[in-house]
Amino acid sequence: MLDLVWLLVAIPLVSGLGLLVWGKEADAWGHLVATVASAASFVLGVVAFIELAGRDADDRSVTHVLFTWIEAGPFHVDMAYHYDPLAALFVLLITGVGTLIHVYSIGYMAHDERRRRFFCFLNIFVAAMLTLVLAADYLVIFLGWEGVGLASYLLIGFWQHKPSAAAAAKKAFVVNRVGDLGMALAIMLMFAQLGTTDIASVNASIGSASTSVATAMGLLLLLGACGKSAQVPLQSWLLDAMEGPTPVSALIHAATMVTAGVYLVVRSNGIFDASEAARTAVVVVGLVTLLVGAWIGCAKDDIKKALAGSTMSQIGYMMLAAGLGPAGYAFAIFHLITHGFFKANMFLGAGSVMHAMDDDVDMRHYGALRTSLPITFATFALGYLAIIGFPGFSGFFSKDKIIEAAFGYNVWVGLGTLLGAGVTAFYMTRLMMMTFFGEKRWRDEVHPHESPLVMTIPLMVLGAASLLGGALLAGDWIVDWLEPVVGHTEHHELAIPALAMSAIIVAVVAVGATLAYLTYGRRPVADVAPLDSQVRWPVRAGRHEMYGNEINEALVVRPVQHTTRTLVFLDGRGIDGFVTGLADRLGEASQALRKPQNGLVRSYALGIFAGATLVLVALLAVTLA
Repeated sequence: MLDLVWLLVAIPLVSGLGLLVWGKEADAWGHLVATVASAASFVLGVVAFIELAGRDADDRSVTHVLFTWIEAGPFHVDMAYHYDPLAALFVLLITGVGTLIHVYSIGYMAHDERRRRFFCFLNIFVAAMLTLVLAADYLVIFLGWEGVGLASYLLIGFWQHKPSAAAAAKKAFVVNRVGDLGMALAIMLMFAQLGTTDIASVNASIGSASTSVATAMGLLLLLGACGKSAQVPLQSWLLDAMEGPTPVSALIHAATMVTAGVYLVVRSNGIFDASEAARTAVVVVGLVTLLVGAWIGCAKDDIKKALAGSTMSQIGYMMLAAGLGPAGYAFAIFHLITHGFFKANMFLGAGSVMHAMDDDVDMRHYGALRTSLPITFATFALGYLAIIGFPGFSGFFSKDKIIEAAFGYNVWVGLGTLLGAGVTAFYMTRLMMMTFFGEKRWRDEVHPHESPLVMTIPLMVLGAASLLGGALLAGDWIVDWLEPVVGHTEHHELAIPALAMSAIIVAVVAVGATLAYLTYGRRPVADVAPLDSQVRWPVRAGRHEMYGNEINEALVVRPVQHTTRTLVFLDGRGIDGFVTGLADRLGEASQALRKPQNGLVRSYALGIFAGATLVLVALLAVTLA
């Protein structure tokens, strides 16, 4: 099976492209084919994982070359897939969660006229992400990287009849191109300095380059990671991306696109280990993002945007852990996987709530839905307990490990992660109180009802994974599993015992949850949000996403618009004006010269007579002189 890992990509890719060109006759069954294709990749991924696990730790790496992609002199790039413990975990996450999202979408998109096309795009998205995580070369990663960008553009703007969806897709595409520029420059620098873009060769030979080169590579890769993983300062596209269908939000936020940046940093561990400055930059970006995302999550009334802010924050935790180097690589991936379970669970749960509330996303119009949506409530509650880090749930194990590693790195960084845990408990408890508890605030025409089984079964599976995902740490299994890829995980001694640290984290989480309960659970929630002028500045800042859009507008959009308009004016009125003006003047002169050439013989005779008369007069004048 390990020699057939290319089938993991080929099956959803062929399915997606095939259904895209098949025609309308496939509308009746195209969604089923796409779902089976994703499920087939998952089954193959499980078989490959079992076979890989059966090998010795130093033999868990297989590279399969499909064909030579680029050959120019000494530069050689193979279209090759590399399957190792890190890739194996991502394959299971992408195909497993991706298949559940496919199943859920059968019910969610049941009445959409373009359902077949939607499933085509889902398949292509999965294939592109699998290419990214299986790539053996940075150029092949970039191929999957851009494929994910294209698929996200198509899915975010799937309902392009809505101007907001079309604008969100365009914004995601443009912002990600900024990050992609950093990725492309990093690959160029690898080729220029190391003569190769093969991932294993780059990580092995980076020691021969100077520290400044390693730092430049690391920072450029971080820029690419910031775009894909919506980290500050390239986070502005993520909340707008909620304009796409809810299954798209779950796929982007849980199993694919936003995890790509974390994967890139961990896969490039050789580069970041060679540059302390680059790793520090990753830590700073992750810390700032986890706090900013949590802040935004506290202020949003749109259930999907509140969860999107949460995604920013949780990816910030992962990015920070990756910046800790050998002390955090394994825990970054551990939290990435558990987050994939509980965040997919909650996004699909949000879709179930929207399905019941006639697509209303405003939590101020919800309340008391736990009795009307018992399955959605129960499964969502499992995801909630996991993300806040309730003892025994998956997030308790994965996030606590990051916080412990952060305290071992720097006490201020540790305090930042601890604060983020408390704020996470606050905004997630707020979401639970506003959605499932309190008084009914439903609109008159709304009659909530539970979603069909095709939508709730994936919720049950993901809810169970949210509870049981922490088992990946049992006996330090995930740490040992990833050691051949990221090296030995370093454990820093803490000033207090680990058990005491866990107790402190749980206490902070409890304080955050209690504050939210007292604010939103014990008091009535208004069904109309107060105006910006009626709330304090922290809430205003969170509502406006820390003014990221306004900053981009002032620093980038407006200057680019003005520069473009100036260049268009200079080109139209200056360069083109000179060229066309000269041509116009020559045309006018030729028109004036044409007037005497009227084709009338008498006019020509008169001209000859006048000319002859002038000649005679001139001769007579000369003779008399």
